[in-house]
Amino acid sequence: MSDSPVQRHYRAEDPHWHWLEARDTPEVKAFLEAANAESDTWFTPLESLTDALYTGHLARRELAVSSLPEALDHHVYWSETAADAEYPVWWRHPLEADPTDRSRHECLLDLQALSRHHDFVELGDMAISPDEQRLAWTLDTSGDEVFSLRLATLSAADRDARTPVRGESRPGEARPAGQDDECLLEDIGPDLVWAEDGQHLLFTRYDSTQRPFEIWCLDIESRAETLLYREEDSEFWVGMGKTRSRDWLVLETASKDTSESWLLPAAAPLGEMTLVRARETGVEYGIDHRPGHFYVLHNKEAPHFQLDIATEHAPGDWQPLITTRDDVTLEGVEAFSWGLMVDERDHRQAQAWLRVIEFEGTAPTQTICRDERLAMPEQPLSQGLGDCPHFDARRLRIREESFTTPPSWIELDLDTGERTLLKRQTVHGDLAPEQLISRRLWATSDDGEQVPVSVVMRRDLCDGEGIPHAPLPVLLYGYGAYGETLDPWFSIARLELLSRGVAFAVAHVRGGGDRGEPWYLAGKLEHKENSFNDFLAARDALVEQGVGASERIAAYGASAGGLLVGASLNKRPEAFCAAVLDVPFVDVLRTMENPELPLTTAEYTEWGNPHESEARRRIRAYSPLDNLSAAPYPPLFLQGSWHDTRVPYWEPAKLYARLRQMDCTPHPVLLRTDMSSGHGGASGRFKAWRDNARQDAFLLWALGVCEKAGSETTARSNG
Repeated sequence: MSDSPVQRHYRAEDPHWHWLEARDTPEVKAFLEAANAESDTWFTPLESLTDALYTGHLARRELAVSSLPEALDHHVYWSETAADAEYPVWWRHPLEADPTDRSRHECLLDLQALSRHHDFVELGDMAISPDEQRLAWTLDTSGDEVFSLRLATLSAADRDARTPVRGESRPGEARPAGQDDECLLEDIGPDLVWAEDGQHLLFTRYDSTQRPFEIWCLDIESRAETLLYREEDSEFWVGMGKTRSRDWLVLETASKDTSESWLLPAAAPLGEMTLVRARETGVEYGIDHRPGHFYVLHNKEAPHFQLDIATEHAPGDWQPLITTRDDVTLEGVEAFSWGLMVDERDHRQAQAWLRVIEFEGTAPTQTICRDERLAMPEQPLSQGLGDCPHFDARRLRIREESFTTPPSWIELDLDTGERTLLKRQTVHGDLAPEQLISRRLWATSDDGEQVPVSVVMRRDLCDGEGIPHAPLPVLLYGYGAYGETLDPWFSIARLELLSRGVAFAVAHVRGGGDRGEPWYLAGKLEHKENSFNDFLAARDALVEQGVGASERIAAYGASAGGLLVGASLNKRPEAFCAAVLDVPFVDVLRTMENPELPLTTAEYTEWGNPHESEARRRIRAYSPLDNLSAAPYPPLFLQGSWHDTRVPYWEPAKLYARLRQMDCTPHPVLLRTDMSSGHGGASGRFKAWRDNARQDAFLLWALGVCEKAGSETTARSNG
């Protein structure tokens, strides 16, 4: 620790490094910048590997990309990102126009041009007015998730006077976004919803802890602001939406386990609100609409959720449509004129499905004439409903991907069942998707529970059953909180690890929602220890089943996943050869004791309220910073963000300082703080990819796939 940032900035009167929370003091930035410099020095011998990973990633990717065109009532919309651009540009053309006629292409928003004026640019929401004559959007230019509201007029008369089209300007300069658009509001939330009158726009405001607690309605013409709803309970956050039928605005307030919804006529947003059903502790519900009926997904006396139906005149009078089942959790419902698309998750298979329900007849005598799950080309698979804005659509866009199949967009014809591939992410280079293989393992946790573990690796390193010829170096990923699912996802950046013989594994631990609602409940509050035990069991299963080499398994976790990895390291630091903790939630007890911080009160139902003695005892028992030991921790790379309002920069900084101060490990403990971004890291894609390359270089070194010697990095053969 000689002459390290920790040694230079250590304060004997504050051994827990709480002084790092004083954001405005120059000593804090000096400490973080010194740690960044130390990290840069350590990474110098890995620069050639980092560059190779970065350029290899770029070579595998189609850099110039366009989204699928989406037709609304009057125009077709899409985005384009130039090969050398960090950010996309959004365009449209009239519905009747020839798509190849570039003179009819109108630029809506050029985020790339706007980024020239800011180090960080994050688009919160884009909302086209119902008549498609106005564009409203929200922008964050620091990473703190506080947004400004911008408005652009897109009507034909105004467009002809002030907005160039593609044929009249160079790409990327068709619209000087941020210069001619009007900034209407500052310090608001990201989300926007237009009322159907085209004159009123709904948005949210934060309280002092950055909790969305108010829903407002802005009159675009008069600029008058009307408060629609204020939530006084500090555990509840507000949000809003509009039904696909375009008949109703839905105002929702919810905690982690309780919700309440109000309805407003979409054409009369200042009219009388209707309460669907008053909140009841522990009861969550969501609502959608078809003419004559509301459809309510809820968990009242239905622990795995059920779908009820109610009339428009009595939205709180729910009657069962799909009852709760022991082996399936209902996760979502989308209403169309013809029926419903339901998301449901099979507990045993840890697999989500899309279920089509069609009705015949009209309210109130309608009956179900079709009820079936959509077919899947492979399992496990992520399958979800894509952008389908039209209420009457019978050709739906479905998005699919897996650990071995790139994101694909399919048009499904409900009448014929025909699937048409519209687009698939292009992959270049020497490792094609068909050269990969994915397996599902099952790990036995300490209480006997079976934990799914997904693995993807090179096919040529395995036999016909997907068992490696020899144990591989493995990167094990986990999250395990809030009921979030880790359904299969494809990653081009991951190919750089896979091509070098590393296997990538995902531990679907309790606390996540991978096996439905019971899986989530079994990994929160008093059951939180299950998450950590599951993660370690996944690690052991990789070894026992011949996938991973015991001494060559690294761990990765971000945010609440950083808590998962940090707590697992404290329990068994020898289990991993290295770990990356990205914006990690590691100071759990102290954070949850401070109700002035963002997220704290809203998360009492996730972690517990430490002002209650039993909850405090539980949190204290696993909070990573409160359970460090003088054990030889493996190499650690900790990452934070200066503008992060979810997990403050000081959490990874404290962990770095405490471990370095203990001087108990011969391995590197590194800290890197991004001083210009927030919780999600860099906003520009090239910077994010380079950050990822640095992280992967650390992992390859720790896994023994390359050597760090002087200024040269040599890859080791791994089959």
